[in-house]
Amino acid sequence: MTLLRTQLGNTLRGHRLRQRRTLRDVSGAARVSLGYLSEVERGQKEASSELLASICDALDLELADLLAEVSLEMRLADGGRRPVRPLTVAEPAEETGDEAAAEPAAEAPVAEPALALVGGSQPARDAAPSQGAVSLAA
Repeated sequence: MTLLRTQLGNTLRGHRLRQRRTLRDVSGAARVSLGYLSEVERGQKEASSELLASICDALDLELADLLAEVSLEMRLADGGRRPVRPLTVAEPAEETGDEAAAEPAAEAPVAEPALALVGGSQPARDAAPSQGAVSLAA
């Protein structure tokens, strides 16, 4: 079983290397010490959400896209042995002006999370995602 911190580090390192950037460059842009960033990339440190957001900003990467990519990689590393559990999606309640009369939102089952891979020259954050889809930058 792959640890979350290990997969996060591998994925962050992959993005940094694809951008042909150095640890020094990214650590400076993220305002994180070079040594700490190196430990995060090697999976030796658990990065806080604030630190991950800062590193993602430095790499011009959406945190949600990083987490979706890490999730997919962990699922693939697990060999797909575990089934995807159904998710429920809550419908937004209509505003009636009477909060006491509002009923809870209906829940619709979803077989598995949708995943849309966005390729080509259009960045994932600018693409119009499909209904309920997660976009991953290539």
